[in-house]
Amino acid sequence: MSALDKYIVTEHDVLIIGAGGAGLRAAVESSAHGVRTAVICKSLLGKAHTVMAEGGMAAAMGNVDDRDSWEVHFADTMRGGGYLNNPVMAEHHAREAPSRVRELESWGAVFDRTKDGKILQRNFGGHRYPRLAHVGDRTGLEMIRTLQDHGIHQGLDVYMEMTVAALLTSGGRVVGAYGYDRERGRMRVWRAGAVVLATGGIGKAFRITSNSWEYTGDGQALAYEVGAELQDMEFVQFHPTGMVWPPSVRGILVTEGVRGEGGVLRNSEGRRFMFDDIPELYRNQVAKDEDEGWRYVTGDKHAQRPPELLTRDHVARCINREIKAGRGSPHGGVFLDIGWIKERMPNAREHIKKKLPSMYHQFMQLAGVDITTEAMEVGPTTHYVMGGIRVDGNTQMSNVPGLFAAGEVAAGLHGANRLGGNSLSDLLVFGQRAGEHAAKFAKSNPAADVDVAQLERETARALEPFDRPNGENPYTIQHDLQDVMQDLVGIVRTQSEMEQALDRIGGLNARSEKSGVVGHREFNPGWHTAIDLRNLLTVSEAVTRSALDRKESRGAQFRDDFPTKSDECSTFNTVISKGGDGAMKLERRPISKMRPELTAIVEKNK
Repeated sequence: MSALDKYIVTEHDVLIIGAGGAGLRAAVESSAHGVRTAVICKSLLGKAHTVMAEGGMAAAMGNVDDRDSWEVHFADTMRGGGYLNNPVMAEHHAREAPSRVRELESWGAVFDRTKDGKILQRNFGGHRYPRLAHVGDRTGLEMIRTLQDHGIHQGLDVYMEMTVAALLTSGGRVVGAYGYDRERGRMRVWRAGAVVLATGGIGKAFRITSNSWEYTGDGQALAYEVGAELQDMEFVQFHPTGMVWPPSVRGILVTEGVRGEGGVLRNSEGRRFMFDDIPELYRNQVAKDEDEGWRYVTGDKHAQRPPELLTRDHVARCINREIKAGRGSPHGGVFLDIGWIKERMPNAREHIKKKLPSMYHQFMQLAGVDITTEAMEVGPTTHYVMGGIRVDGNTQMSNVPGLFAAGEVAAGLHGANRLGGNSLSDLLVFGQRAGEHAAKFAKSNPAADVDVAQLERETARALEPFDRPNGENPYTIQHDLQDVMQDLVGIVRTQSEMEQALDRIGGLNARSEKSGVVGHREFNPGWHTAIDLRNLLTVSEAVTRSALDRKESRGAQFRDDFPTKSDECSTFNTVISKGGDGAMKLERRPISKMRPELTAIVEKNK
């Protein structure tokens, strides 16, 4: 009997872990290169977190304002990222996003239209011109629908409701993955010539998040365990507007599209507090009064953007300031009001319901609020991690041969802070690149034999919780971890609180090693939580160590004890890796320098 006989073994050329926008786009591209391609998803196909992306995908198509160009988009992305971005990735993204959007349209995506039939584009925070191609406020859903419909005809193998517990390596490269099906608990091995990680973010490490249950840092932790480097994990974006009431929906995203269509933020005194604090960097772009801001929203090329459309990190901190000063809403947020546009627009109710159908139904059904006449209560929610697996800017391959990453799980494009809408075009641009280069790698490096000893170790590790039926409940440990990250490594950070968090994470690690589950492997959510927990602990430690080392405030990181940018910190990216002793190691790497012509573009578009 072979040692592999106890596992269900399948063989592919390219294995893609994750079925969101990046994973599906990578799968389409890989399959188009004629290699056997498989997609593994933690949930059901079509349920990826990408479907919750609402506002649109950023691409400098110039359909609404012909002054837009890839150069302006590049400059906006670099500025928003605090110039810690990988300029190679930012250039690829700005140049290629329009083509990727038109490609999606050619595959059947139905976009909102201008009067002359072009793809309509809306305003969004941090973007100089209307740039987000959108489908109402359901853009992510349309992206997934289109990619699935197109991809399913490419001959993909799809494995649904699977947990990947480890990446398999041999001869210094990745050769597949090991995991189990969540329904029955049967152990599986996927052999492959190349693996693409497209698993998304880490939001479930925090108590309040817009992220789905799947976002437990799986890809980051899987890559870390086999020697891949993680970069810029300190930069966690808190979206300014999540629902705050009722408690059962706290954190659910309220799209930035509400502000793009004219929504304004007010405190309990009814004042638009965003006018109080305009960063120097943006003062020549931001409206000085409501009239000028309203003209921008309605498409006046010569108007300045309203302050509600500043970058997400800044808006989130301003909201946090109002709440802490006692000027918040009754349930601990602030008010987001789009109903006010009825003063300027005779058909405002119909306009809002047409442009923001999901938001209208979300608030009506979950909170009993009619957004066409009533203000929403909103507050910051953990939304996105700019950091992730360090990859080559051209190929998306990590420092581990055969291991690629695309989308939120990968670092580089967004630097210290992501602009709204750049995430969806990121999925298309770098999903395509990852799929292409993974296919090329697999053609030259076919699947190798699996290291049976590694497989046995991973199996024993995965089943350990069953050996401790009287151990602590992993749900309790995850809940405690979320409190630690939310309260001590949240929107505003200090050294003493993060040192306390690091100490407590160490204690939570020790508790997790003694956690246990009861029952058997079939339909066992406690077991799934125990597996997820070790990934959450890994990424939480990486975030905290990186945030402690970066002694400045930049982008999504705000240090109350270091409230300004540091010249020294502008020269490096933070890199985390697993040391030879198994401990987490941190080092500073010099940032990638821009080519002179890119530097000139940034200077021109300041």
